[in-house]
Amino acid sequence: MRRFFASSIVKAVLAASLIVAIAAGVSGCGPGKPVTPETGGGAGNKVKLNGAGSTFVFPMMSKWSALYDSVKPGAQVNYQSIGSGGGIRQVIAKTVDFGATDGPMTDEQLQEAKKPVLHIPVVMGAVVPAYYLPGNPAIRFSGPMLADIFLGKITKWNDPALAALNPGVKLPDRQIVVVHRADGSGTTYIWVDYLAKVSAEWKAKVGVATSVNWPVGLGGKGNEGVAGQIKRTPGSLGYVELVYALQNKITFGAVKNPAGQYIKGSAASVSAAGAGAANTIPADLRVSITNAPGKGAYPVSGFAWLLVYAGQENQKRGQALTDFLWWVIHDGQKAVKPLDYARLPEQVVKLAEGKIKEIRVSKANGR
Repeated sequence: MRRFFASSIVKAVLAASLIVAIAAGVSGCGPGKPVTPETGGGAGNKVKLNGAGSTFVFPMMSKWSALYDSVKPGAQVNYQSIGSGGGIRQVIAKTVDFGATDGPMTDEQLQEAKKPVLHIPVVMGAVVPAYYLPGNPAIRFSGPMLADIFLGKITKWNDPALAALNPGVKLPDRQIVVVHRADGSGTTYIWVDYLAKVSAEWKAKVGVATSVNWPVGLGGKGNEGVAGQIKRTPGSLGYVELVYALQNKITFGAVKNPAGQYIKGSAASVSAAGAGAANTIPADLRVSITNAPGKGAYPVSGFAWLLVYAGQENQKRGQALTDFLWWVIHDGQKAVKPLDYARLPEQVVKLAEGKIKEIRVSKANGR
């Protein structure tokens, strides 16, 4: 829903394909040698890279595109916001150079890809419970309560359980209209991963995936679609990535964390959630940070990853892709906070560097 975006950057990207210029140096790597970040570029080295996937990270990608274009003119990078599920499918089909997802690929999906796919974490963000009620009251939620709403067990805004968490707040005698994603989504993955951790019933009946069978509610395509549904539907409650709630001026609530605090999504509270994750991240970097312990941690937080094949068949494109990834996890992190994402912890940057250095190319330059 393009008209709901106030940001000129996001408007521009929604109006056309996301194109970003990046430099591509030609490394002289032979078979089996790792690609390492290089500078350079020029007219003779122009490469076109295509990416697709996460709407969660789309505003960040658009900002990165503008910045990278100014500092490293050279090749073109086209990114399409089609949802994490679509990004994963296109990576498996090898129709893109990289995918973007907020829910890591499953073991089955990695096997389907046939060749090793790397998960490169690039940013952290919050998924928030966004709603539309007259007067924009500030509402607090617990995890089990959100699960019960999305299970269809709590159906009214003035339900006694919701009222008990919000003393002094005038809640209307109005039906809750649940809004969820209609497409395969990493934002959904983060949301349902959290619900499964706080509700045994949710885990048993619905489970965790980028796409689930929703017990109730209306579907919207992309974070844009869900934000649009919420904004035009009085009484609605849905989930969107934080920047979409802020850009669309949609009210969102605080969620109770394991420390008993009611915390709103923000760059600081997401950073608090990710602070302890660096010491427990597995070797493949597929990790969940929902319902993280710790003071000030926002419980519905998650990573976004770029997905790339470890083996690159085209030397020039492999080098260009590596250069872009390297820039994103270093200089690109300076642009994260203004869009209310959280930058990668330094320990995670080091882990991401190691993954990028695993990218290898063949001798063939291809097209």
